[in-house]
Amino acid sequence: MFSCSVGLFAEDRNMQATHPINVIPAPTSYKPMEGKFLMKGRIKLVGNIKRKDRKFIQAQLFSSFPDLVVAKEGLRTLHLRLTDGQKLRNDAANDKLLQSYRLHVGEQGINLEAPTVMGLFYGLQTLRQLERQGSVACCEIKDEPRFVYRGLMLDCSRHFWPKEFIKKQLDAMAYLKLDRLHLHLTDGAGWRMQIKKYPKLTEDAAWRTESDWDKWREQGRPYAHKDDVGAYGGYYTQQDLKEIVAYAAQRHITVVPEIEMPGHSTEVTHAYPELLCEEAGKLTSDLCVGNEQTFVFLENVLKEVMKVFPSKYIHIGGDEASRKAWEKCPRCQKRMRDEHLNNVAELQSYLTHRIERFLNKHGRILIGWDEILEGKLAPNAVVMSWRGEKGGIAASKAGHDVIMSPERFCYLDHYQDVPSSQPKAFGSYVSLEQCYSFDPVCNLQGEAAERVLGLQGNLWTEQVPTMSHCEYMLYPRLFAIAENGWSQNKGAFPDFHRRALNMQDVLRARGYNTFDLRKEIGARKESRVPVDHLALGKKVVYHAPYSANYKAAGDSALVDGVRGGWDFHDGAWQGFISHDRLDVTIDLERLQTVKQVKASFFQSRSAVIYTPAEISVSVSEDGVNYVTVDERQYDVDFDTDFQVKDFEWNGNAQARYIRYQAKAGAKGGWIFVDEVIVR
Repeated sequence: MFSCSVGLFAEDRNMQATHPINVIPAPTSYKPMEGKFLMKGRIKLVGNIKRKDRKFIQAQLFSSFPDLVVAKEGLRTLHLRLTDGQKLRNDAANDKLLQSYRLHVGEQGINLEAPTVMGLFYGLQTLRQLERQGSVACCEIKDEPRFVYRGLMLDCSRHFWPKEFIKKQLDAMAYLKLDRLHLHLTDGAGWRMQIKKYPKLTEDAAWRTESDWDKWREQGRPYAHKDDVGAYGGYYTQQDLKEIVAYAAQRHITVVPEIEMPGHSTEVTHAYPELLCEEAGKLTSDLCVGNEQTFVFLENVLKEVMKVFPSKYIHIGGDEASRKAWEKCPRCQKRMRDEHLNNVAELQSYLTHRIERFLNKHGRILIGWDEILEGKLAPNAVVMSWRGEKGGIAASKAGHDVIMSPERFCYLDHYQDVPSSQPKAFGSYVSLEQCYSFDPVCNLQGEAAERVLGLQGNLWTEQVPTMSHCEYMLYPRLFAIAENGWSQNKGAFPDFHRRALNMQDVLRARGYNTFDLRKEIGARKESRVPVDHLALGKKVVYHAPYSANYKAAGDSALVDGVRGGWDFHDGAWQGFISHDRLDVTIDLERLQTVKQVKASFFQSRSAVIYTPAEISVSVSEDGVNYVTVDERQYDVDFDTDFQVKDFEWNGNAQARYIRYQAKAGAKGGWIFVDEVIVR
């Protein structure tokens, strides 16, 4: 696991220990002073900011401190001062400084200065968080962000979120100094943006027959119309989205739209089947790249998207395209011949390059998930790395800007505590501590490190059907995303946990439904300490291979004493997908009495990982002649989404060699095991 628990500068660390503050994200430097400023009574508001900005900041201030009264005269002042930021604006390298601020709180006045209104706004958020029982302790703060891109992705396709709910999350994001909201507006589960040139996208593909994601998939993913009985879904009019964009802009948040292409497009081909590949057979989720009308469609859609969203970044998805239909489609094959493309990965790259040129022509920059690295990466594209950090590292070294969003640290749709104690989630486990431990730079140096624009937390919503559940998954882990994106000098996790408890209480008081950190159970107890047993450190022979993607510690993984946690990506669980799944022989090095052979298996139905349907344990004294001491079949519980289940044999046998086999059930799937324990 990556760790980014870098403390504050020595003097500031000592001061925070004596004068703990509850600010998230932690400021760059904090110097406490004697006294406090009472946040009530008459106060004179002075400064050099424009009237419209002053009006909004004043509204924010007095909604937080209702006992303050603005007076034309008075001894106490709040001074909001814009410094000369024009020189900074002319140099892109100063983007982070444009968001910086300085805050001085004295007994008779507060001085807040910054080169931009954005910086003043962030200083105000810090001031709001410093207030305790009607006063703010006197202090000096100097602060600026570590990264310019500090984002949240909200999946609006799998479940549709009302605009007022999105505005509510924008308020929380602003409080945490997050500056990008990425809206996943299109996917097979529903097209969510009005496109005037293509009305069928919302008429035919914005509603479906079932709200429950799993049931809808089992039914064959049928769509519905708005007035159909039981229709579930919705979409944003362009006016709705303009309203969201304006609301976000007031809070210095840029809304980044995502229009998926060429995969995840079942809803598009349902509404406009002419965009399917020829001879596609069953419905595919990919657009036909060989069809010129596909590009006419995409460019027309993007023209309307760009009229609504002023963001310089436009996300085109690019992930998980199956590409299978392209291999047989005459039009796609012709495109490949005409463009001298060697494979279907390069065909997708051709689409990405064309769309990038179109966006660049309109002054926009393309972002794509890290699959856009396959084939040939478009020259100006920004890579959003989700399948681990590897893609982002490769892209940054190749001179591309990257946004880190690895699943293991930044996917907020995963369980955040012991799965059996939580509502259904997708995939694996990402605790607050695990999320906080991530360093987006990943040990990169020099120019490659400078290419890391920041990070993003992603909330996919297949298993998140309600607004309260959505907030439950966002908070408090979004606190960690915010601090990882902003704080130059992160403290240790215990201090962050203390501040997160306070922030949780603040948001709850404001009507947000957060996960309750005070009730957190935490890591699987077996994973907390190494296990000692007869096979520890012994040689293991694999008769069936483990997956290169889930190799854990390699050939020693099953006898290294390390037990897995609630996350099958944690480096302790070893994954098997070959025909024979798990089949190993352990050499104990000498003849011994064996009384127990035990192993734990991981199950995550959404990740297609299941416990074994059959387990066999055989023993041998010479490594040639084996006796089967246990061979049993088990009913696999396909209805349980998540579990870790122990299987054990107890008896008495003389053995030097132990052969352990575990086979999959009727539905196949992966088998994951952490340790084969011999006693």
